[in-house]
Amino acid sequence: MQEPEFAQTQPKEATMPDINNQTGTITKLQPPVQSQEEWGKYVEQVSQFLATLPDYVGNFFNQYKQPLVIVGLIVGSLVTVRVLLAVLDALNDIPLVAPTFELIGIGYSAWFVYRYLLKASTRQELNNEITTLKSQVVGQDGSDN
Repeated sequence: MQEPEFAQTQPKEATMPDINNQTGTITKLQPPVQSQEEWGKYVEQVSQFLATLPDYVGNFFNQYKQPLVIVGLIVGSLVTVRVLLAVLDALNDIPLVAPTFELIGIGYSAWFVYRYLLKASTRQELNNEITTLKSQVVGQDGSDN
């Protein structure tokens, strides 16, 4: 068997250029010089916009008052429903509260059936109360029926 021959290598020194001895100048980039007049124009434009901003907002609100109120009511009702559902969910996590609410609901339903739905006279009374409430909400005269 022959042994492989290895070539001997001479270590080469990495040479770095000596930048300290090189001649030349490095120019620093100067930021663009803006005169005081240009800054004054910008400040004047911003202050003029901020001075007229309340008028713009007031005119916008007056022009779109009804749609903005409707959107606000919708957003407010959505937030209210979400908070109410979160509170009910938190109450359901408390032991014995959910069964207590169920018992209260069953008891109220039984009372309502007994009070208003078993007899014809009490059903008529319930119908009169519903008609009166409807006329108060809608604004119609309840004596027309």
